[in-house]
Amino acid sequence: MSEVDEQTILSKIDEIRQLLKDLIGQKLELIDKIRILKNKRREFRMSAKIIDGKAIAKKVRAEVREKAEKLKAQGIEPYLAVILVGDDPASQVYVRNKEKAAEKVGILTTTYRLPADVPEGEVRDLIHKLNEDPKVHGILIQLPLPRHLPERELLELVDPRKDADGFHPYNLGRLLMGAPTQLPCTPNGIIRLLDEEGIEIKGKDAVVVGRSVIVGKPVGLLLLSRHATVTTCHTRTRDLAEHTRRADILIVAAGRPKVVGADMVKEGAVVIDVGVNRLEDGSLCGDVDFEAVKEKASMI
Repeated sequence: MSEVDEQTILSKIDEIRQLLKDLIGQKLELIDKIRILKNKRREFRMSAKIIDGKAIAKKVRAEVREKAEKLKAQGIEPYLAVILVGDDPASQVYVRNKEKAAEKVGILTTTYRLPADVPEGEVRDLIHKLNEDPKVHGILIQLPLPRHLPERELLELVDPRKDADGFHPYNLGRLLMGAPTQLPCTPNGIIRLLDEEGIEIKGKDAVVVGRSVIVGKPVGLLLLSRHATVTTCHTRTRDLAEHTRRADILIVAAGRPKVVGADMVKEGAVVIDVGVNRLEDGSLCGDVDFEAVKEKASMI
C-alpha cells in the first residue's frame, strides 16, 4: 500500500469517527428533548375523569322502574324477600339502602330480620318457604352470616330462579359457560360503568385485584367474556405492582385501604375502585389511593 493510500484511509476513518460523534451527540440531544417533553406533559396533564356512578345508577333505576311498571300492567307485582341475620352495622345499612332503592323503582320488599343466634333449621325453613311462595320473585341473603351458619349451604338452598345476588352455583356455573344467567350485582355494575363511559374492553389488559366469589372471580369472567386478557391478583400474588402496572383496565376489590397507589398504575389506565374501608378516625376510603391515582389514570 502506498503512503498516499494509507493517508486517504486514515482521513476516511477520521471522517467516520467524527460522523459517529455527531450522530451520538444528536441522539443524546433528542433523548434530552423527549425527557423534557415527557416532564412537561406530566406537569400539564389534567386529572382523570371521575366516573359519575350516581348518574349511571339513576339511569339504571329508571330502566328498572320502567320494567317494573310493565310487569304491573300484566298483573305481576315484583317482590323481593331479604333475609338479614344478626345486627352487623354495615349489613343493616346495606339492607336499608336496598329497601329504599327497591321502593323507588316500584319493587315490593319484605326484610326478615332474624336474631344472630337463630338456629340453622329456622333459616332453612324460611328459605324453603320463600322458594315455594309464588308471590316472591327474588330472594337475597345478606352477607356475611354469623359464624355458626353455613353460608355456602344456605346460598345453595335458594331457588336459582329467585337468586337475586347471582351467588347460587347454578348461576355461577352458567356465567362460567357464558350462558344467560342472573349476574352478581357488583360485577355487573362494574361492566355497566365501563360500557356507559364508552370504554373498549376487547383486547385490553384487565387486572382484577381480589378473587372473592362476590366480586373478583365473576368480574374476571365477565371481562373475559368481553375478550379482555384478564389477570387475577390476590394475597399470594408476588410483586402486585408488576401486574397492576400492565393494566389498561384495573379493578380493585381487595378489601384493604389504599392498597393501590399511583406508582402501581399505568399512565392513562381506567381504574375502578370497589372497596369501602372504614379507617380508625371513622372516615371511609377505598382500596385505591384516590387522590394520588386520579393524577395518573384517565378515568377513575
